[in-house]
Amino acid sequence: MTIRGYLRIAIAVLLGCGLALLGWRASPLLRTATGSVSGSLCAAAFVSGLDPDRVYREEQLPNAGMAKVAWALRYTVDRSRREVRATVLRGFASRAVFREGFGCRLIHGDRPDAIDSASSSAVQTAADAPPPLAEAIDPRLSKALDAAFFETDVRALRQTKAVVVLRDGRLIAERYAAGYNVDTPIWGHSLTKSVTSALIGILVRDGKLNVDQAAPVAAWRASSDPRHAVTVDDLLRMDSGLPFDETDAIITPATRMWMLEPDSAAFAARQPLVAQPCTQWGYSNLSYALLSGVVRDAVGGDAGNTLAFLRRELFQPVGMQHATLEFDSAGTPVGSGFMFASARDWARFGQLYLDDGVANGRRILPEGWSQYSATRTLDTGYGAGFWTNLKKDGEIPYWGAQWGMASLPDDMYFGRGALGQFIVIVPSARLVVVRLGLTHYASTGIEKLTASILRVLASPGITKQ
Repeated sequence: MTIRGYLRIAIAVLLGCGLALLGWRASPLLRTATGSVSGSLCAAAFVSGLDPDRVYREEQLPNAGMAKVAWALRYTVDRSRREVRATVLRGFASRAVFREGFGCRLIHGDRPDAIDSASSSAVQTAADAPPPLAEAIDPRLSKALDAAFFETDVRALRQTKAVVVLRDGRLIAERYAAGYNVDTPIWGHSLTKSVTSALIGILVRDGKLNVDQAAPVAAWRASSDPRHAVTVDDLLRMDSGLPFDETDAIITPATRMWMLEPDSAAFAARQPLVAQPCTQWGYSNLSYALLSGVVRDAVGGDAGNTLAFLRRELFQPVGMQHATLEFDSAGTPVGSGFMFASARDWARFGQLYLDDGVANGRRILPEGWSQYSATRTLDTGYGAGFWTNLKKDGEIPYWGAQWGMASLPDDMYFGRGALGQFIVIVPSARLVVVRLGLTHYASTGIEKLTASILRVLASPGITKQ
């Protein structure tokens, strides 16, 4: 063979090795991208009943990382199998499958899947026709809602999808974007953490947990393990010492857990502490994955019992008729960020906290749980599953967002989720405001909206009904 022939072979080998190495290093990133698309569009099609192509354009494509691979990304929605597949360059495939009652989950190879054998007998069926839209009780409220939906900059869209306003438990105004209605389940993202906190509260009510006890995580039981000292309260408050896991990194512990790991609670339990408990706050999806495992284990240890528990103890008594909390392949609810519910359902959940854990005459949460949830953690604006309005200076690390809302009352506290999901609770005004949307690079306007509503309600001549 000539020297030229040997050089060709060497170049081919080096090129092949280079491409293999590139593929190996890019695999987690690209599988995260396809997992995000398949999971999101599966939920859009089969949980929310939305157009998956529209959701891809509005929810997935504006993400800076997703935009870089969109040219090579393809997805298919199989309505007969109720699943969505996504690939990049025909590889790095992800598949999300819908199961009634359990939502959509990513399938990880040939691993056994706990949802396949789980019972969903607790699922409720809703009426076919959505109820009529409630008219605002005052024209000035209509004007405030108009402003919440108005797009001020076509280059940075708010994409508000729903606003619901409750005063003292009565629906006084609501509005929806085209394609959405009063029954549309909308992804709450980290509003789900507030729900997980409520599930912990129910277990506390029943004497099955105490917030001051060591977190019942099997992998942390050894007294020699520094994580043995982490309490349930530490996990709820995100001061357990686990790392800040939702940063601007390409792949974070949170995205790895959601998109690449079949067992979210087990993945979270493997993570080391980066600080001593109660000394440092860090936004922690890992903490709420662990709490989700605690809930599962306390109510029977499997997905079927967990679904029955959350419907029997929370969804049904509160009147959340269109709520779906998704599960991972190990049968653990993804309580860190994957619940879907209608805007009215999210508002009913907020009303539960406004009424100190009582719904329809039944005590759901322990007495004082609402106050506990809104009590400030360390020198932060976070409580226990909710954000408080007690810190209005400075920004949340990594995010560049303000801790609180300066123009709103100090007693206000709120649930917050990615892309502009909010449940705002103002006890002094007996007010709950829910705002849901797909806001990437614009202000959601939630503070201005709530302030406008408060001004209307405090003004002379407000219509009483």
